Amino acid sequence: MKFVLKILLTAVIVIITAYLLPGVHVRDFLSAIIVAFILALLNGFLKPVLVFLTIPITILTLGLFLLVINAVIILIASSLVSGFYVEGFWWALLFSLIMSLISYLLGIRDRE
Repeated sequence: MKFVLKILLTAVIVIITAYLLPGVHVRDFLSAIIVAFILALLNGFLKPVLVFLTIPITILTLGLFLLVINAVIILIASSLVSGFYVEGFWWALLFSLIMSLISYLLGIRDRE
């Protein structure tokens, strides 16, 4: 039940963030739910692999490369979901930052 609620809240955050950013487009709420689910899957399975493979550059950049990994995951989600479109890397990076900020303010955490 917590997972479903978290997906629905993340979908609302996706809609809000897409409304704030002109370079991010979400067709409807169903697309936002699919985006939230895909992001959960990508963050659960792909992100740990990417973090592990990029440990040296992450250490070299003092962790800032994790922002790049988040943006890449957003771009992958954009390519997988037809109702979700991000115009480029910088919009994906900004989308990731704003989405993380809103999630933090609402108390939604990745790990509980």
